[in-house]
Amino acid sequence: MITLVTVTYNAATVLPRTIASVAEQSYTDYEHLIIDGASSDGTAAIALQYQQTMPTGRVVVLSEPDKGLYDAMNKALCMAKGDYICFLNAGDKLHSPDTLQHIADAVQSSSTPVGIVYGNTDIVDETGKFIRPRRLQPPARLIWRSFRQGMLVCHQAFYVNRAIAQQYDLQYRFSADFDWCIRCMKAGERLHMSNVQVFEPLCDYLSEGMTTKNHKASLRERFRIMQKHYGLIPTIVLHLWFVIRTKIIK
Repeated sequence: MITLVTVTYNAATVLPRTIASVAEQSYTDYEHLIIDGASSDGTAAIALQYQQTMPTGRVVVLSEPDKGLYDAMNKALCMAKGDYICFLNAGDKLHSPDTLQHIADAVQSSSTPVGIVYGNTDIVDETGKFIRPRRLQPPARLIWRSFRQGMLVCHQAFYVNRAIAQQYDLQYRFSADFDWCIRCMKAGERLHMSNVQVFEPLCDYLSEGMTTKNHKASLRERFRIMQKHYGLIPTIVLHLWFVIRTKIIK
């Protein structure tokens, strides 16, 4: 089983396209957890209506106050029953009706235990219209050291074996997902699990996510996270390269 998690707060305008992309999946061995932070705009009502249209147990809705996005994600980790888990933000979409089937096929075709299945991401606007592929592309071989070059895999295209899924560190308000991905990959490496790439987009990512809206604060947190995992001097050197790379790309 695959667990999809959508955390919401006053997301009534964007949640419908997310749940529509899940409901149309050809692969049906999944659960969809919608963790709502006691929204006041009808988000919970939309989620509950969606729950009623789906087979019993496939959609689980929890609406109550929380301590923010990553606290809600930790709740979902405690509730999840799937073998693999992915966090799909409100407004984001599974790329195609066969996305979950691709994830299942990748796991089943591997000759070794799979820790993480990952793939590409397309960036879309608030209407769901394609803008461009995500600038950072996932490597053919993903390891925890890969993220020294930045978050090469979008959080929404990162399916983690629940056996290695860590709790989010709530000291980070905007980039706990960056730290979480690294820690999950480290845990998988300790258990000699492989990371498997799917060679097509897995997610349509809404361009104005929380990290985008809080860009400077997110970058400061990412520096601290990289320092923790990779050391201070390598992190400083890497950030100098990021500046040079940005100027070259422009």
